[in-house]
Amino acid sequence: MRLALWVGIGGFTGSIVRYLLSKYIFSQAGSAFPWATLAVNLSGCFIIGLLIGWFARCENLSAEVRMFLTVGFCGGFTTFSTFASESLLLLKAGEWLNFSLYTVISVTCGIALTALGSFIALSVRNG
Repeated sequence: MRLALWVGIGGFTGSIVRYLLSKYIFSQAGSAFPWATLAVNLSGCFIIGLLIGWFARCENLSAEVRMFLTVGFCGGFTTFSTFASESLLLLKAGEWLNFSLYTVISVTCGIALTALGSFIALSVRNG
């Protein structure tokens, strides 16, 4: 039950950060392309990559910390279900180019940024 509480607190925190970041990006970029969701998804991929690398280096981290950060914070922060919904809306609107760009950029850059985050976290020297 304690782990579930940490996941919930992390999810709450991640959701608030996602909301604030999305609101800011939307105010800057508008709505012609789903920039806010794209930015959140890509930054979430990078963050979870950093965490994966950090966890590999710090085996003594508690399950609570790991669950808070990954399942909780990153789960609340990333918006992959919103990505799927917006992709479907682009398809239904006949926006094939925007759909293609959005899908390819999200998937390829998301995987690349996850790998980069993990590489960076594993490469950092202690002290």
